Amino acid sequence: MRRIADSGYSTLLMPDVPHWQPAPAPTLAMAAALTNLRVGTWVYASPLRPAWSTAWEAHSMSVLTEGRFEMGIGTGRPGIEDELRQLGMPGASPNERLARVRETVAALRELDGPGVHTPIVMAVRGPKAQALAVAVADTVTIAAFASDTRAAVAGMACDIRAVRDVELALHVPVVGDTVAPFMASARDTDPAALREADSLAVLPDDPAAAAEEIQRRREEIGYSYFVLGADAAEVLAPMVAELAGQ
Repeated sequence: MRRIADSGYSTLLMPDVPHWQPAPAPTLAMAAALTNLRVGTWVYASPLRPAWSTAWEAHSMSVLTEGRFEMGIGTGRPGIEDELRQLGMPGASPNERLARVRETVAALRELDGPGVHTPIVMAVRGPKAQALAVAVADTVTIAAFASDTRAAVAGMACDIRAVRDVELALHVPVVGDTVAPFMASARDTDPAALREADSLAVLPDDPAAAAEEIQRRREEIGYSYFVLGADAAEVLAPMVAELAGQ
């Protein structure tokens, strides 16, 4: 945690995947206590969590970190139905999962009241999710497939910003020839193929080249928030220092 903070990164994010790592809230609370980093979830999976208790947890984190917490939330990764069955939890349709996101955000706003504003980050893809994000989110990330073309993702991002000028975030799961561990089983994360397709899912592992590409994505699409895996954080630390100094 301290190494990430010392490298110039602004935020430490945790996924919401049972058995992969400690639960997000206690881990992020510890990170916020040990560093000056912002912290957040990337992202809470709504089918796994009751709306009100998720909102209570998020509001508590926002208060305890003195405003350094952001709640990322979405309808769940591909394959979430299998995960629900394995955990003995009831399944939920896409519309039901999106409705729980809406309920969670509404409960959080009620708990925050007029004196607190917990930033909301939403992972979206379809038109219904995009519409909800435009209405309630502070930051939006497109839940893109690694095989999505740059033009397709840019089109979705532009459609969102045409309605409301929200912050755009981009998750980059591949840096150089290294695939983030949780994406390793995906079929469309071959680094060479992604580079050939000019995909937004990959960055060069050369810090200077990565900085140039990030600037391109800022200027052409409007991204201002970039999410990298912990395994790539040290490799690209010089890039972060360069960009932070601009």
